[in-house]
Amino acid sequence: MGRFSEVLRSLNNLKLLAAVGRSGGELGTIADLVDNFLGSPQMEDCIRRFRALPGGAELMDGRYPPLEPPIAQLQTLPAGTLGREYARLILQLGYDPEFFRPRPIESDGQWLTQRIATTHDIHHVISGLGTERAGETGVLAITAAQIGFPAYVLLTSASQLANFRLKLEEFEGISRAAAHGSAIARQAQCLAIARWEEGWEKPIQQWRQELGLIDPADHEPYGLAQQLADA
Repeated sequence: MGRFSEVLRSLNNLKLLAAVGRSGGELGTIADLVDNFLGSPQMEDCIRRFRALPGGAELMDGRYPPLEPPIAQLQTLPAGTLGREYARLILQLGYDPEFFRPRPIESDGQWLTQRIATTHDIHHVISGLGTERAGETGVLAITAAQIGFPAYVLLTSASQLANFRLKLEEFEGISRAAAHGSAIARQAQCLAIARWEEGWEKPIQQWRQELGLIDPADHEPYGLAQQLADA
């Protein structure tokens, strides 16, 4: 029965992945794909990897709350701080700071899924990777490589394959951004572990230094700085 359930889950993953492609990455379809991995062997392995990180089990067992960013307050912080630059991303690009799907956080998988969902855009700010297609692939690659978050592993691979087959003119940018994200994942401490809310006022450069993130993507064609300058 267990093997049959996983076959059904795999088939549903393919269906959901196709829906993500058709929708152009609509957030609801991505959330469906993310949630389909709850309870899967892949999610259990992701939880194992997260718990093995310094501070990971403490965060998870304490159900450290999903992010609820006080955007108006963050706007008042000095330029260059994490909070100010995060608020800038949200406001300048017209994003909803509560874009994520509400979920219960009773199980380890639910909590980890919601924590990653709510802090996703902070990873853009810290890594310097933009939120358009190539930069998004790079950010997903970070979490995919650092803890094997299942939906991000699948999306990162699918994004490169789809562009290689169907949009070859975009493949170079996608593949470079994915490689950059993987390099950040290797050099830096796990971004999913960081307690961002306890350091909104800290300069981004200080955060990067503490995390060991030495090669941000700020000024790459797929970088966030370029995207915000053009917005």
